[in-house]
Order: sequence, then structure tokens, then C-alpha cells
Amino acid sequence: MTTSTATGPAPATARRAAGAPGPRRTRLRRRLAQWGFVAPAVVFMLLFFGYPLVRNVVMSFQHYTPKTFFTGEAPFNGLDNWSKVFQDALFGKALWHTLVFTAGSLLGQFCIGLALAVFFSRRFPLGGVLRSLILLPWLVPMVVSGIVWRRVLDQDTGVLNSLLGTLGLGGHTPWLTSPGMALLSVIMVNIWIGIPFNMVILYGGLQEIPEELNEAAALDGASAWRTFRSVTLPMLKPVITVVLVLGFMSTVKILDLILALTDGGPADATQTLGTLTYQNSFVQLDFGAGAVVGNVLILVSAVFAVFYLRANRTEGK
Repeated sequence: MTTSTATGPAPATARRAAGAPGPRRTRLRRRLAQWGFVAPAVVFMLLFFGYPLVRNVVMSFQHYTPKTFFTGEAPFNGLDNWSKVFQDALFGKALWHTLVFTAGSLLGQFCIGLALAVFFSRRFPLGGVLRSLILLPWLVPMVVSGIVWRRVLDQDTGVLNSLLGTLGLGGHTPWLTSPGMALLSVIMVNIWIGIPFNMVILYGGLQEIPEELNEAAALDGASAWRTFRSVTLPMLKPVITVVLVLGFMSTVKILDLILALTDGGPADATQTLGTLTYQNSFVQLDFGAGAVVGNVLILVSAVFAVFYLRANRTEGK
């Protein structure tokens, strides 16, 4: 007895016969759908980030004055704006103050924020309430914080000097009026503002670390410090990267806090790249020079982000 087996059409032929799209058309539709979801974000970035960035670079090579807003004329002046800014002694001081302000703020915010995150990772009565109260400095607008701290740090009528005088510790410190103390005071205020952000992010990272790792380290005889250094910090490294990068990006360009506290003084002791950009553009109305300082500020931020992320990725491999 002979058995005959009927051979059906090939799968591709069957799909075409049924009118189903082929693999190439399916991949094309999937790719178009992916770009459809990404396109709004790309358009948003180009309109609100790409265009202002390119416009700022172009402006740094133009003689851009208030008259330009009415006539539209902004003649090209080559590197005149750049040479003018780089030859100004104030630019070097502002760059140095920016680096000191950023490094001091990040160090203080991160260390205190990490200490508080570790402290609140242990459950105790009213822990949630205290954690919520610590968030208040972060929720208050920075201008309001600056104005309040300006009153607190006032040399004659400030609360801090009054308290120090009551304790017999002097009470006449020129926190904001001395060139030697002003930058330190601004750094201290910015640390106070940034601690909640660091604490919240690091606290969330600590909650994701399995408790079994700490218990295993304790069973092996590791001390609390050794466990923190060898187990907690390595596991927390991705979160630390996010905190430091975001902290740097928000700190290096701070303007409103310094304007509210010292307005860049006294004697330009708290002048940073952010305040120098503001003064060039909106006080002296030299928009070309302001654009140059703004481009330098963007470049500093980009260099830090690239080097830090690349170093972190290399260590991860």
C-alpha cells in the first residue's frame, strides 16, 4: 500500500497567498513604530536644547547689542568676544570660584546626604516624619532660601551671630561681607539646600541592596565599616554616579542663590561663571561676551559628564 503525502506551499508563499505582510515589511513597520515613539522627544530636544545651544554659539561670534533686537543686525566679529572674555582677569577668578564652589558643594552634600541615608535606613520611631522634615530645604525655592539665609548670616542682626554671641563665641563674623568668608558661606548654604536630594536618592539605593549580603559579611566577621566599604559602597556605585552627575549639573550653573546672597560680591569674591554670564548679558548688555561665558560653562559640564561616565563604565568592565 502506497502512502502519498501532500506537500503544502512554503510558509512565505502561504503568507503571501493569504495577504500577510512579509518579514521586511514587518520590520519596517516595527521600525516606524519605534521612531514614532522617539520622534516627539527628539523634536523637543532639538527645539528647546539644540536650537538655543547653536544660537548661543553663533551669538558668541557676533556683535550682539540691544539694538540688534530692533534692527536684527548682529555683525560677525570673529574672535573678538572670546579674546575680550579670556583677557579679562575676572573670568579667571570666576572660573576658579566655580570649581571651588562646585567641588565644595558636591563633597558636603554627598557626605552628609550619605550619612543621613545610612542613618535613616534603620527603622526607629518617627523616622519617616524626620525624613520628611529634612526634605523641606529642597522644596523651598532657591531664591527664598537665599533671602532667608542672607538675614540669618547678617553680620549685625543675623540669627547666627546672635547665637554665637550668646554662647560667647564672638558673634561678629562677617559671613557675607568679607571676601575671605563669603564664598565659604555660599557653599555652606548650598550644601544645606542639596542635602535632601542626595539623601533621598542614596536612601532609595540603600533599600535595593539585599540584606542577605550584609548578614553574610557579618557572619564572616567583617566589621560595620568593612561591610559598608566592601559591600554597601560597591553596590551603591550606580546610584552614586547619578547623584554626582546630577549634582554637578545643577551646582555648576547656580545663579539665583548667589544673586540672593551676595550678588557676586564682595569684591567679586563669589563671582562664578553663572553670575558672570548674567552680568555680561543683562547688566552690561554685552550679549556676545555673555554667550562666550555661557559656552565655557556648557563645555565644562560636558567634559565632566563625559570623563566621569567613561571612567565609571571602564571600572564597571
